[in-house]
Amino acid sequence: MITAAQMRAARALLKIEQRELAALSGLSVPTIQRMEASQGVVRGNVDSLMKLAGALRDAGIELIDEGALSPIGGRGVRLRS
Repeated sequence: MITAAQMRAARALLKIEQRELAALSGLSVPTIQRMEASQGVVRGNVDSLMKLAGALRDAGIELIDEGALSPIGGRGVRLRS
């Protein structure tokens, strides 16, 4: 699962705009905009969420889930080395 905040943070790390994320994921710009406007966890069909997560992973983003080993906890994103 991914939150809207994680999506925005991932785009910031990659230095890309919504239209670029749409192109990478094969989703429409309005879909990306709707996802990023969500409150909390992004809602969407499974196929769209898988495309989004795959595109971010392929671009070098690692999604950090709630409860992952972290000194302070919480969700986040980071660039893979």
